Amino acid sequence: MATQSRIGSLNIPNSLSLVRILTAPVLVLLLLSPAETLSVVSAVLFVLVCITDWLDGYIARKYNQTTALGKFLDPLADKLLITTAFIMLIPLGRVPAWVVALMLSREMAVTGLRAMAATSGKIISASWLGKLKTVSQIVCLVPLMLHYKFYGIDFQAIGSLLLVLSFVLTIWSGIDYFIRFLKSDNLA
Repeated sequence: MATQSRIGSLNIPNSLSLVRILTAPVLVLLLLSPAETLSVVSAVLFVLVCITDWLDGYIARKYNQTTALGKFLDPLADKLLITTAFIMLIPLGRVPAWVVALMLSREMAVTGLRAMAATSGKIISASWLGKLKTVSQIVCLVPLMLHYKFYGIDFQAIGSLLLVLSFVLTIWSGIDYFIRFLKSDNLA
């Protein structure tokens, strides 16, 4: 029975989450250089693996392949991929370090809050605002990775504008998690 549950955890949705996790070091290598070609390759790769985030959730729900491992891997994969991209864009001068530091602080604080709630048997599920935050981060990262002007489009300017929106959503959703936690009976 234990063998069967271990094998059941290695399903397609969990494999897609593992692909996202394994893509993070590849992004590190691609974003070590500011070259235009590598910027395009990193942006395309990022978009493709972000699509697997939607796909793994869809497959898990449609085919009833939700597992405890998947509930752990999916948000971990998202956080690793997104934080890796943001961190690697700092030395390239594409995002301010203070913005990334505050966004990552929010991620750690919310993760800690959810872990604290879980120790008392409570689940703080992802809110629509938290999901919107993740989408906004992905959407702003793509033009920031592209960075250069292509076909007269200034991708850095677009990405910087989207970063402001993403930053606001990131902080707002973090505050929302804490308000929801404080309003609940989690403090007991």
